[in-house]
Amino acid sequence: MTSTVGGTGQLLAISDLHIGYAENRALVERMRPESEADWLLVAGDVSESVSDIRWALKTLAGRFAKVVWAPGNHELWTHPKDSVTLRGVARYEHLVEMCRDLGVVTPEDPYPVWNGPGGPVVVAPLFLLYDYSFLPAGCTTKEEGLAYAHGTGIVCNDEFMLHPDPYPSREAWCRARVAETARRLEEIPPDLPTVLVNHYPLDRHPTDVLWHPEFAMWCGTALTADWHRRFRVETMVYGHLHIPRTTRHEGVRFEEVSVGYPREWRKRPQPPGRLRRILPEEDVTA
Repeated sequence: MTSTVGGTGQLLAISDLHIGYAENRALVERMRPESEADWLLVAGDVSESVSDIRWALKTLAGRFAKVVWAPGNHELWTHPKDSVTLRGVARYEHLVEMCRDLGVVTPEDPYPVWNGPGGPVVVAPLFLLYDYSFLPAGCTTKEEGLAYAHGTGIVCNDEFMLHPDPYPSREAWCRARVAETARRLEEIPPDLPTVLVNHYPLDRHPTDVLWHPEFAMWCGTALTADWHRRFRVETMVYGHLHIPRTTRHEGVRFEEVSVGYPREWRKRPQPPGRLRRILPEEDVTA
C-alpha cells in the first residue's frame, strides 16, 4: 500500500459523470481541487467511450494529487459508437492499463492510504458487478426477475452491451470478482479502517427509493451485504442510482455521489457537479 505525505487536504468523490453530454463535460472542465493535497474518488460511469474516459481521467489526474477510479457499467459497455470494440475482461483490462498510463489508481493496484484529515484510512476502489440477487418482490430467480422487468419495460442496457467474456455470465464474473476482492481486503492491516469505492452500493438498502424497484437487479450483489462491517468501513462511496444522498446503515455512512444526466440534475436545487467531501466528513446531510 502507498501512503500520503503530511496531513492536509480533502478526500473528495464524484461519480456518473456521463460526459457524452456536453453539459456534463463542461462540469468536468470546471472541476478543481481546493488544495494541492486533495484526492478525488471517481466511482464509475465516466462515459461509454474509451477516448472520453481517457480525456476525463487525464484532465482530473492533472489537477488532483491522486485520482482513484472504480469502473461503472457504462465503461464496460461495448457500445456500437465506440471505436474500441473489446468485450468483457479484455475491455476492463484495457481500461486498467490506460489508467495506469495516466497515474490513476484502479481496483488492480495497491490500495493507497489516506493520511490527511480523518485518516489514516485505506482507500480501496472495487470492481464487483452484480449477480441479480436484488430481485423484485415475489420473484425467486433471475429468470423470474428478468421476465418481470421486461414486462414493465424497465431493462438495463447492460443486457445488450455489457458482455462478460470469457465468463459464461455477468453473475459468474461477479462471483469471481467478489472472491478475489474479499481476499485482497482481508490482507489490509486490522487496525486500519477503510473507504470502499464501488460503482454499486454494497448493501441493497439504497435501492429502496428507486422509482422502478425492478432496476435493483442491476445494482449490486447480496454477497457484499456484510462488507461494511467485515472490512471496518468508515464510508462506502458509490454511484449508479443517480440519487445523490447520505444514508447510514448499521452505523456506517453510505455516500451516493453521482452527477447523473442533465435532465436529472437540472431539477435539483444544488449546483451540479459538486464534489462530495468524504473526509473530513461534511456536517450536512444531502
